[in-house]
Amino acid sequence: MRHMAFDRPVLRRTGGLLFWRLLGSGRGASTTLGADLRRWALLAVWRDERALEEFLARSPIPARWRREAVEAWHVRLAPIASRGRWNGVEPFTPVSRLPGPPGRAGSHATAGPEDGPVAVLTRASIRPSRLVAFYRSVPAVERWLRAQEGCLASVGLGEWPLARQATFSLWRDAAAVRAFAYAGRAHREVVERVRAHDWYSEELFARFIPYASVGTWGGADPLAGRRTAQ
Repeated sequence: MRHMAFDRPVLRRTGGLLFWRLLGSGRGASTTLGADLRRWALLAVWRDERALEEFLARSPIPARWRREAVEAWHVRLAPIASRGRWNGVEPFTPVSRLPGPPGRAGSHATAGPEDGPVAVLTRASIRPSRLVAFYRSVPAVERWLRAQEGCLASVGLGEWPLARQATFSLWRDAAAVRAFAYAGRAHREVVERVRAHDWYSEELFARFIPYASVGTWGGADPLAGRRTAQ
């Protein structure tokens, strides 16, 4: 946990790192209250693949991951849609061409791929007066999420306890994302209440194509055998 503080100066000095956040995580696949103090995430936006490769090869941070982590999973994501802000910043610029995995050329991306895996990131700053209502709404949405066969993996993330929360999820395809977002009453009702009662002071929703991954998450790579064609 000390590295959640001590890694920050190193990341600020890292060349080619355009945006980053160190994030704590919830327990297991849950997005409800609770924290896993042994599991955390680095979300990073890079100028290009070369800057990322330099970081992985030379920075003391990934060197420590390799030395100390019981398990690690890394995914490379190409943003295809993003709306909203994160601390006043729009961190994700949708791309028209997918980067290639290391050693491979890229390929053109479409605005909404239908036949390959999709990653979704949601993030919100919850107004203090709406915290109770927000967390009362979470269990019903969580049950609906658990029922989705098209959800490959999910995790709750956070910058601050309770008030600044995010979720990251991997889906079989875009149709599976739509089924979760629109087919279930629990999720639709929460979205309506968020809008009607102004729960968030800031929010962001982004979709990505995962084009490369390595390592394991819960003992397996959830994208194994599902990589988008390059």
